[in-house]
Amino acid sequence: MTAPVVTVFGGTGFIGRHVVRRLARRGVRIRVVTRRADRALYLKPLGDVGQIVPIVSRLGDNAGLVRAIEGADWVVNLVGILTERPGQKFEDVHARLPGRIAAIAKAAGVKRIVHLSSIGAAPDASSAYARSKAAGERALREVFPESTVLRPSVVFGPEDGFFNMLGSISRVAPALPIFFSGLPRIELDGIFPRPNFAKAGATRMQPVYVGDVADAALAALDDPKTAGQTYELGGPAIYSYRGLVELALQVIERHRCLVPVPFFALEAAAFVASAIPFSPLTRDIPRLMKAHNVVGSGALGLADLGVTPTALELVLPTYLHVYRAGRVSRRATQA
Repeated sequence: MTAPVVTVFGGTGFIGRHVVRRLARRGVRIRVVTRRADRALYLKPLGDVGQIVPIVSRLGDNAGLVRAIEGADWVVNLVGILTERPGQKFEDVHARLPGRIAAIAKAAGVKRIVHLSSIGAAPDASSAYARSKAAGERALREVFPESTVLRPSVVFGPEDGFFNMLGSISRVAPALPIFFSGLPRIELDGIFPRPNFAKAGATRMQPVYVGDVADAALAALDDPKTAGQTYELGGPAIYSYRGLVELALQVIERHRCLVPVPFFALEAAAFVASAIPFSPLTRDIPRLMKAHNVVGSGALGLADLGVTPTALELVLPTYLHVYRAGRVSRRATQA
């Protein structure tokens, strides 16, 4: 029998490379949609000669999407952005693209679609990111109701943005901020008032290993019973934001002061930074950081896909150690 053909959108990204690697091990033929072919070349050694083929297309090019999907048996959409840039807007990438992919896939006779969304996706979410993710799920299901949606929490792994960011900042910053909403509770220390910052860094997260997310995507493709289902993917433990910062500092063996900062200060900084082109701090970031990011009660999850979640403590030291004092920076080692 001819090996199945799978088209992967977002295959050159953090999660995408792990999905492509696992698909290659299955012996399927893989098309990786990319704006530039050279960005996908590093994936080719993951498979046999000719098994992984870059398909050059911009996501706004409908004819390019048709070429990428036509003849495919499966489609995996991993495309996502955390902040908007010129030419990359939540409305286009998160809200509209899934529906466009679904319509082309339906016309092309694609059997399965697995779509990566995010925990917290909801039409009434405070962040534009989460609202656009919900709109994309809705557009996808309107056209291809049998698609499978995966909603991961914060994803960790060697190339992640979250823990590597904490490691990079800790190299140079004497203190790290932990954020809180409202005003601190005032307590009496003897006869003197003292602010209590116990709620600082209280946002809850359930980090999930990138390899587990990739395994979940393949499990969804394999099992027809996952059609039309939504799975929320989280690791085996829930942490506060403060707890994650403390764990990262413990792994990299650095001591930093944790400074409580009100969210309104971060929002003010984001308002100013939003006027700077390509600023990583946007007005949507504080809204995202305020929202808890954990698997909902009663939601289907990794266990329902036959995936055992990997503990953060087992993986974090394998890549975050490069930020320990005296270590050469990751960029220097890759130069």
